[in-house]
Parts: sequence; C-alpha cells; structure tokens
Amino acid sequence: QNNRLEKVEVEFSSTPAPELPIDYLLSQNYPNPFNPTTNIKFAVPKVGHVKIAIYNMLGQEIRTLVAEQMERGTRVVEWNGRDNNGAQVTSGMYIYRMTSGSFVQSHKMLLLK
Repeated sequence: QNNRLEKVEVEFSSTPAPELPIDYLLSQNYPNPFNPTTNIKFAVPKVGHVKIAIYNMLGQEIRTLVAEQMERGTRVVEWNGRDNNGAQVTSGMYIYRMTSGSFVQSHKMLLLK
C-alpha cells in the first residue's frame, strides 16, 4: 500500500487583515488649512454611538458629519465646508469634536478661501 502524498496545493493571501483599533482616535484633519474640502480620520474601538460635529468659534454647531451607531473600525469622513443647510461657510477657524460614550476630543481647523 502506497501512502505517499501526490499533490499539495497551498494558497496564500497577500491581503492584510484590517487593523481594529484598541482606543478612540480623532486625527488632525488633512489638509489643514483647506479649501474646499478636508478629511477627518477617526477610530472607534467598540460598537457605540459616534458623533462628529463642526462648530464655529462661538461654539455654535454648524454641521453634523456623523451621528450614528458604528461598528469597531477606522474611518475617514469628508467635510465640504458647508453647514447643515448646505450653505458655504466663511473663511476662518473651526472646531470639530468627536464624542462617543465618555470619549470627547476636539481639534481646530482652518478654512482659507
């Protein structure tokens, strides 16, 4: 009786597994200063409600970018310099804030026209 193995096929995948974050993260927007759009990268380490909003220097919320239940992961959201009514905002300094559970973090960004 012959127990010899005739042929073995092995397939390797070069697709890296997505890295799942272990901490919340709100990165500095890029580009900054920006015109007309900027990207904001953020990470969520566990399922939960996430809100990312843009505020003017008076502390008034002018745009909600994200307000939803999210799975764990890293994402990028784009802001086009418009408020919640679709109107283009003026040049100047803005603050964006991410809140999720007890996590709260903010950064400044500059819109130049």
